[in-house]
Amino acid sequence: MLVPAETTIEPTVKSAPSGSESYQALVWRRLKRSFTGMLGLVLVCMLLIMAVFAGFLAPVDPIQSDASFMPPESVSIRDKDGGFVMPRVYPLVDSEKLDPITFQPISGPDFDNPRTLGFFVSGFEYRLFGLIPTTIHFFGSTDGKPIHFLGTDKLGRDILSRAIYGSRISLVIALTVVTIVTIIGTTVGMVSGYLGGAFDVWAQRFVELVLAFPQLPLYLALTSLIPVTAPTNVFIAFVIVVMSALGWAQMSREVRGKTLALARIEYVKAAIAIGATDRRIIFQHIFPNVMSHVIVAVTLNIPNIVLLESFLGFLGFAVKPPLISWGLMLQDTANYSVIGSYPWILAPVGFVLITVFAFNALGDGLRDAIDPY
Repeated sequence: MLVPAETTIEPTVKSAPSGSESYQALVWRRLKRSFTGMLGLVLVCMLLIMAVFAGFLAPVDPIQSDASFMPPESVSIRDKDGGFVMPRVYPLVDSEKLDPITFQPISGPDFDNPRTLGFFVSGFEYRLFGLIPTTIHFFGSTDGKPIHFLGTDKLGRDILSRAIYGSRISLVIALTVVTIVTIIGTTVGMVSGYLGGAFDVWAQRFVELVLAFPQLPLYLALTSLIPVTAPTNVFIAFVIVVMSALGWAQMSREVRGKTLALARIEYVKAAIAIGATDRRIIFQHIFPNVMSHVIVAVTLNIPNIVLLESFLGFLGFAVKPPLISWGLMLQDTANYSVIGSYPWILAPVGFVLITVFAFNALGDGLRDAIDPY
């Protein structure tokens, strides 16, 4: 007689329920879906790395002088016979031929004396993180001779190296101003919106007074109060104070509007009912809920400060030599004839545009990720 085979029923293994997704993980997942947001994040990280490791990334000493208004030197992978070689640069030399219009010697590449390019080469001495002396640079010529990828300015200084070093001052000013503006504006806005009453009325009248000032003439008037012989650090500190004093009001107005809506929510009323102090309610219940708006506002305010610093530097009111900033470099573009003859001196404009685009793109991506509705 056939015995039926036993049927074994394997127990179904259930995966343990995963924990709920945190708010930070949700924002990051939404941000990763935004192409412009991730592009802005990558560019912002690259800008910060460039500012921190400026000495390592700059191929030439930014204060070293060479021939004035030297055009950019292009990279070639071919020798004078047309064969493929390692990347190199052929220095520009004056030939015996003259331009029929300007009667200036015509410049051309010197194929007999190429300069081979390489990574992690030796160059001018600098201090890594301001502490470690070294001469290693990320890229440049293997023989240590200067190469001007973006040409030189009127004093013969390398534009690319100066733009890399200029990112330090421009970004430090922007980040410092935005930090001060965020702290003052967020605090005043939350306190004003939560307390209300006479304090809110007088605080908002003062905010309106600050917003009513024509900022550009006031910037120029205040910065002109510092004597020309004042130390550069004092001048930069004064510029930061002036920008911060005129920039916090808009942030305060925005945060106050958010606080007025949050002050009517049930958990705030519950905290008031159990006797929580105003300080605890403001900084532990209201502040975490306005933080998302503050983060987006910060990323969108940084480009405005970069543009303002560049404009004031172009007018000579932001940074003084020997420091370097993008605005200070743009002073060479004040003459239209110079721009027409030497267009490569507009290279710092490219760095400003990339910075503005990077922070704006990151801000737009964060805004969609934090509040998709």
